[in-house]
Amino acid sequence: MQQLDWIVLCSTLLFIVLYGTWKTRGSKNVTDYLKGGNDARWWTIGLSVMATQASAITFLSTPGQAFHSGMGFVQFYFGLPIAMVIICLVFIPIYHRLKVFTAYEYLETRFDRKTRTLTAILFLIQRGLAAGITIFAPAIILSAVLGWNLSYLIVIIGVLVIIYTVLGGTKAVSVTQKQQMAVIFAGMFIAFLLILNYLPLDIGFHNALEIAGANGKMEVLDFSFDIHNKYTFWSGIIGGSFLALSYFGTDQSQVQRYLSGSSLRQSQMGLIFNGLLKVPMQFGILLVGIMVFVFYQFNSSPLHFNPAAVQDVMTSEYAEEYKALIQEKEALDEQLIARQYAFSATDDPSEKELLKEEIQILNITENELRDQSKVIIKKANPDAETNDKDYVFIHFILENLPRGLIGLLLAVILSAAMSSTASELNALGSTTAIDLYKRSVEGREEKHYVRASKWFTLLWGIIAIMVASVADLFDNLINLVNIVGSLFYGNVLGIFLLAFFIKYVGSRATFLGAIITQLLIFALFYWSVQYFGGVDEVPYLWLNLIGCVLVMGIAVVLQLTIGKSKDQLPKSTT
Repeated sequence: MQQLDWIVLCSTLLFIVLYGTWKTRGSKNVTDYLKGGNDARWWTIGLSVMATQASAITFLSTPGQAFHSGMGFVQFYFGLPIAMVIICLVFIPIYHRLKVFTAYEYLETRFDRKTRTLTAILFLIQRGLAAGITIFAPAIILSAVLGWNLSYLIVIIGVLVIIYTVLGGTKAVSVTQKQQMAVIFAGMFIAFLLILNYLPLDIGFHNALEIAGANGKMEVLDFSFDIHNKYTFWSGIIGGSFLALSYFGTDQSQVQRYLSGSSLRQSQMGLIFNGLLKVPMQFGILLVGIMVFVFYQFNSSPLHFNPAAVQDVMTSEYAEEYKALIQEKEALDEQLIARQYAFSATDDPSEKELLKEEIQILNITENELRDQSKVIIKKANPDAETNDKDYVFIHFILENLPRGLIGLLLAVILSAAMSSTASELNALGSTTAIDLYKRSVEGREEKHYVRASKWFTLLWGIIAIMVASVADLFDNLINLVNIVGSLFYGNVLGIFLLAFFIKYVGSRATFLGAIITQLLIFALFYWSVQYFGGVDEVPYLWLNLIGCVLVMGIAVVLQLTIGKSKDQLPKSTT
């Protein structure tokens, strides 16, 4: 990185932190601190909801996902618009009518305190882990690529977020997320244009898509029912809908974003805005990864994108074996580049088809060389991380973008990490203060609970930094954060659906059903890891549907079995 990149990076991050702190100073009561004074407009809500979900993992992992596997990952988001409509019609009106600070307050109104507490604790566990992952993700990758100290990076990211989140509360999160989304959209759009500009002069956008399609990267829809395939139309529409319903409807990190709306309509419009824009945004980010793939069809790419892993092998006794693979790949690259130029230049269908087959064979051979490199890296260092999907985009940025823009794209990654982490810490602090602490320490002044919320937010920030410090990299970070959520989300969603729609089920049946379901989901996940051959191969989206159906079914059976006593009758929600 050059001096200009450092100036762009540091000034961007400092502006966001200082602006958020200054703009939201002086929260006097719980409503101001936890709900931002209830004055957010729909565009602020929509951008805040998007920024909360779009962590650094999105901008690091998603392009790499497309580079290796194509556009199929976009199916993961197909259920999101459906979920947004349901939440706008069912969830938000109830939350606004009851004037709750957290989603889990409603559960005490409908069931009892222990059900509310259990659901809040499930949220705190999964979101606390996720907060650590969202800090760890950019830190581990930037440390490997730039040579920065991992521990320092984790602390720096965590502390920057803690400063304005603790001082400004919900409004600080929402205000800064607008600036962060502006940086993110600008950075990704510029990166996309630059990649197109770096392609050969006679290769336009249409040719780039054709090249990607010839290599199977543009297969967006998969209507198969193969359970071994994580991303299909059906898993996206069904499993994705349940995941989105639970995440946006019951996860306090998202609920808190639209509870700050100035009216019911503003909250609903904010979520609809997110539903309309989210899928195209993810499609665009994946498309950036596709363009990186096309770029490397005309330029030599590394045998392995993780520089730390390459360093391990190059300083070992297996260095010569690895260098031999590099030479094989360089020779392969020359053939591939020549075939790609010929493929783009010809209009003869038969010649195009022949070249397409040759290109596919060359790419298969390249993947085999990459797999061999991973074997050698593991021999050199059994603890080395051989996955390099998350390093593809950052490698392209550092090796190909001009001065200044490298700093901007790094600011995009760190801004995304800060925006999602801020929402998570804000939600963790408010849930702990309102759902656990305030229920035990009642009758205090407003300022007392504001101070308690700040202290709990600080505590969760420290916990997130600690989780990040001991985290480890899975096959793909975007898979990891969704797996963690899917272990809990189906169960939590089922509890809320019982509360909304199945009025004869009481608190005891729901509470026991939730505990049994969570244990069964853990057992099912463990079994599926063994069956599918690893954590990263599990079709985790279905866990959301299974968890939701299980808790509802078990609770209904328990209610019919144990009977409905007076103290189990559902309370009024009016």
